[in-house]
Amino acid sequence: MIVYNTSKKQFDYDVEMNQISDIIYNKLREKGLSGGQESEYNAWQNSLPFMKMVLNDKEIPEDAGITIEYQLPRTSKRVDFIISGADKNGNDNVVVIELKQWQKAEKIDDEMLHSVRTYTGHNYRDVSHPSYQAYSYAVFIKNSSDQIVDQHIGVIPCAYLHNYEPQYLDALNDKIYKVWYDEAPFFIKNQVMEMRNFIKKYIYKKSTNGDLLYEIDNGRIKPSKALQDYLVSLMKGNKEFVLLDDQVVAFDMCKLIMKQCLKDMKKRTIIIQGGPGTGKSVLAINLLNEFTQQKLNASYVTKNSAPREVYLNLLANSDLKKAVNIKQLFRSPFGLSHVPENAYDCLIVDEAHRLVKKMYGDFYGENQVKECIAASLFTIFLIDEDQRITNKDIGSIEEIHKWANMLGSRVIENESTILRSQFRCNGSDQYIQLVNDILQIGEFIEIDFSDLNFDIKVFDDPNEMRDFLREKNKEHNKARMVAGYCYDWNVKNKRGDFDIILENGFKAKWNLEDDKLWAVNPKSFEEVGCIHTAQGLEFDYVGVIIGKDVRFDESKGEVITDRTMISKDDKSSGIRSSSDKLANVLIKNTYKTLLTRGQKGCYIYCEDKPLANYIKKLLGVNNG
Repeated sequence: MIVYNTSKKQFDYDVEMNQISDIIYNKLREKGLSGGQESEYNAWQNSLPFMKMVLNDKEIPEDAGITIEYQLPRTSKRVDFIISGADKNGNDNVVVIELKQWQKAEKIDDEMLHSVRTYTGHNYRDVSHPSYQAYSYAVFIKNSSDQIVDQHIGVIPCAYLHNYEPQYLDALNDKIYKVWYDEAPFFIKNQVMEMRNFIKKYIYKKSTNGDLLYEIDNGRIKPSKALQDYLVSLMKGNKEFVLLDDQVVAFDMCKLIMKQCLKDMKKRTIIIQGGPGTGKSVLAINLLNEFTQQKLNASYVTKNSAPREVYLNLLANSDLKKAVNIKQLFRSPFGLSHVPENAYDCLIVDEAHRLVKKMYGDFYGENQVKECIAASLFTIFLIDEDQRITNKDIGSIEEIHKWANMLGSRVIENESTILRSQFRCNGSDQYIQLVNDILQIGEFIEIDFSDLNFDIKVFDDPNEMRDFLREKNKEHNKARMVAGYCYDWNVKNKRGDFDIILENGFKAKWNLEDDKLWAVNPKSFEEVGCIHTAQGLEFDYVGVIIGKDVRFDESKGEVITDRTMISKDDKSSGIRSSSDKLANVLIKNTYKTLLTRGQKGCYIYCEDKPLANYIKKLLGVNNG
């Protein structure tokens, strides 16, 4: 959506008359968009005069197009500044410019390839490198429109840091960011001429095709052929995403329903249920690929960022530029309240049990189940109600039915929409039952281990478990430690060097808050993953630390949960403030989720020794 769109001549006048910020603010309000708070208003006041100065060159035509605050389709993201026109050879171009008021920045770490630390918003924050931000916006625009490809419109990104001091240039110029600034150069306060000459290479006269950005913005938003081809090439031969058994039936059913929706333009919703390891996410990624190839507006949606980032990384095979090219196909449910009804042909909502009501500053958000259904002609919910792990999680079959009925979306739910085949835990339904027996969930069923090709061990020493896992991790970097909510976030809150301190000198940190690729980052093994990082993902081997929130009462023969043992630093689960009944469900769901992350094995350490003995007894009895 275009907020401010005019000629260079009019832009110059609006800046000179000191009315540019008021015009943009009023345009935002006219279009029903948020924004224009004091900090953003001041940013327009400070940055746009610098852009007027850069464009003050007779070789940049007066009738070149100027667009400010262009909202990317189906997102709340806005591009700061775009200038459009044609080069000396008549080739149409739009130059995407990210504006920053920073005076300095610093590199965070060699692993933080997209981010820098700078003072913004009255604090030091970790934010995107401006070249990466500009490049990602340009890729998004190109991949959303066939018109850009068909008409050979160039989309050229760059960034302008008009206050940035030259003595801090090395931080932004570090070699770890080279992949970004090679694609999207940045310019600082003493590089006005360089910035101007860069723009002049692409904008020398007005486009013969009229207002380029208006044409792009008003065209049908759909995945470009380049994006389709890109996704096909990434899926091809990728064994992580092969469909089997009942996944294929659900896949075909979703294809058929999508076809019906496009034919009669009536809303439909399908609920696909499946326990841990039944291949919900693999099905979701295959559906994303299928509908993208059909040139449909489809997106993979999860509330937690970790599954999005990891599947994106797996598809791109860790290639940074490839990941940027398909990143727009992966989104959060936050911000869907801004999206027009049926803006998407299909939303594929993985981990639907984690959807919530309004939170995290989603200004217009009300209920994410409602917003997913409203925003999409066909909505696919992949859900396991037993993986609800916080008191804010509202994703349930009942909730989906309620909103689908209110929004006129027919619900499809039958035997064929239930995934039963087990693809994790070496395909063992017996192991899933064992986990239920360990946590005393449902009916107790004694397990015969004679056919169980799954490595499960209970360790008395957490160091021994870690050493065992470390050796396993050397094979394919697919072993990780995870834990429940019991342990404080000392490192994050600057209270110490470690978060999890156990017997025999065991010490570990929680996974880094900014490391969204903890599950595949080779350097992250020593860190312990929390449920939010691990849910929706899988490993070859998982080591689970069961804290003091679960113990075994030997006199009663019962597994007891204790919400008072949850860390006071836990601000997300709400378990401490829940009723004992709800807390019991959430704690057991948390550990069931953690205990079912492994494909080949699960290793367990319990702080409560009677619980460890109880699990050993289960294993010993069943091993005969």
